[in-house]
Amino acid sequence: MRITVIGSTGHTGRHVIVEALRRDHQVVAFTRRPAALSDPTGLQAVVEGDGRDPEKVREAVAGSDAVISIINGGGRHDPHRAADATRTITTVMADLNVRRLVITSAYPLVAHKPRIPLWVLRRLLATPYADAAEMERVVSAGDLDWTIARLTRLTDKPATGAVLTSRVLLERPLALTRADVAATLLDIVQDTHLAGAAVNICGR
Repeated sequence: MRITVIGSTGHTGRHVIVEALRRDHQVVAFTRRPAALSDPTGLQAVVEGDGRDPEKVREAVAGSDAVISIINGGGRHDPHRAADATRTITTVMADLNVRRLVITSAYPLVAHKPRIPLWVLRRLLATPYADAAEMERVVSAGDLDWTIARLTRLTDKPATGAVLTSRVLLERPLALTRADVAATLLDIVQDTHLAGAAVNICGR
């Protein structure tokens, strides 16, 4: 499978690239910071650009079978980054008839507990969470074969292989390693049964 990874030089994106290459996928890395790719060996292409630039997105997506998009919610100086980029990405994908899209989002957007920590998080991260919520609305309103992967707190520890993926709210939203996220996203991108669904993901 040829997969375009958007946000490929972020902490999670780097793990996705490594795992995708390990699985013998063809990988196109799309990033604003190509110099941050420690080893581009094995990649089909590296495309430098912003996800809001339709021509650059088209260059990165053309010929791919699927897109994995890992864009964090915006901040004070760029509050709509994720939603705006996702509008461009989904439009280009539809134009090119690239159907499969997996995007990452934040589980606290839908979580109900633990109540007090969630209340604090939502106040501290109001801007990125609002952007991520709008990003989800953009994706779910389209007709691509999309899956939204809502992630719990991420760590840089080694992979454990202990991951819970659920369509319902999580009873115990435990932390999740980025390496495990990478493997899970690649499993999801090949699972057509999860098209049109939002799933919640945590460690076990």
